[in-house]
Amino acid sequence: MDIINSLSYNSVVILSFFFISLFAFLLNFITKGKANRLLFSCQRSKLLNPLTYLRLVTHILGHSNYQHFMNNFLYILLIGPMIEEKYGSLNLLIMILITAVVVGLINIIFTRNRILGASDIVYMLIVLSSAVNLQAGKIPITLILIFLFYIVNEILNGLTKNDNVSHSSHLLGALCGLIFAFYFK
Repeated sequence: MDIINSLSYNSVVILSFFFISLFAFLLNFITKGKANRLLFSCQRSKLLNPLTYLRLVTHILGHSNYQHFMNNFLYILLIGPMIEEKYGSLNLLIMILITAVVVGLINIIFTRNRILGASDIVYMLIVLSSAVNLQAGKIPITLILIFLFYIVNEILNGLTKNDNVSHSSHLLGALCGLIFAFYFK
């Protein structure tokens, strides 16, 4: 019991996001993909369908397979607690929700693709992490380099690969992170 008493739920938003996404992943596995199609992916659908609006946010909870889930949450669990400590739990939750809705809306307005996963949140967190030391009148070189590396890589991948990855979601997540970094400086 000493082990349980020594554990700390140190990052409320990030850990809750992880556990809710893990539940969604397991639910999708149990339902043989139906949960992702119904609840945890965002695609163009009828405006009168209430799930259309719910999926603008819940698409960040769904993942296509274990590798997809693990890759996203390795970054989220690594970077997220630092961002939550810096900006606060409520601000981080708001940033996650805004990013999810922006990416979902752009996707349903401009494409017919189905998107799912937390990659947009990963990219938002990566850009935010490189801007942690943003000071008035000064832009960290790390912010510029991280932003350039990820943006150039995603543009190249988006133009040259047909890999079933929503590179535009990554770009939008990074852009949201950049906007939040300057808004919260």
